[in-house]
Amino acid sequence: MDKINVYNLKGDKTVLVERPKVFNLKPRKDLMEMAAEVKQSHKIQPKGRNKRAGLRGVAEGWGTGHGMARTPRIKGSGFPTARNAGRVPYAKGGRAAHPIKVEKKLNKKMNRTVNRISIASAISASANINFIKKRGHVTEKIPEIPLVIDDKIQTIKKTSKINSILEDLGFKEDLLKAKKKCKKIRPGIGKGRGRKYKNAKSLIIIIKEDFGIVRAGRNIPGLDIVTVENLSIDDLAPGGISGRLILWAQSAFKELNKYEDMI
Repeated sequence: MDKINVYNLKGDKTVLVERPKVFNLKPRKDLMEMAAEVKQSHKIQPKGRNKRAGLRGVAEGWGTGHGMARTPRIKGSGFPTARNAGRVPYAKGGRAAHPIKVEKKLNKKMNRTVNRISIASAISASANINFIKKRGHVTEKIPEIPLVIDDKIQTIKKTSKINSILEDLGFKEDLLKAKKKCKKIRPGIGKGRGRKYKNAKSLIIIIKEDFGIVRAGRNIPGLDIVTVENLSIDDLAPGGISGRLILWAQSAFKELNKYEDMI
């Protein structure tokens, strides 16, 4: 089995660890895209019309024998126009014909095995330089992919310290690229629907336990920090696009052996 270097907080090589077999898996692009679509469907907020919408008016048809359409008409409005004819969808001011309903099933599903394969595929793609570059990451100064660092990184509680460590490991250009793209105001109506800003994604640090690093790194644009047990396709392949830049804590890297049955 191949060996991978473990780096300390200064960017120097320390020991060698075995490369998990999950990196030998051929990435399944179709399953990763499916898993991302299912995950995104769980974030959709249900919406619909009131069942009595358009049916509360006092408009009433005149019936036959008047030489006029039987469209409901507002009473006492003078000239007998069919405005605000809420009961009929074909008239001006009428109700919607087939309005969207709250009962509509928005959440998509997938079975556990397919979900595990999609996550394993995303992990495997994160070690492929072609997938990483296609996603748009800057990798010229990164010493090794996949990159593993000592568990001491989990104990860091200062944002400045994390920044300096990531710069020593060669992530400076990718973080700067994400910083320039972050906090861009979204065009269109989405600004008024809780998603005013668009944020870029840089690298993700995957840890075993949090001893302060999550709080310290939350203010760095584009950086995500996630525990290995809470990994999802949204973390590894945002938007269904695989090849995310990952920095593994040594203990979290060992946990990848649980995906050996996917090979």
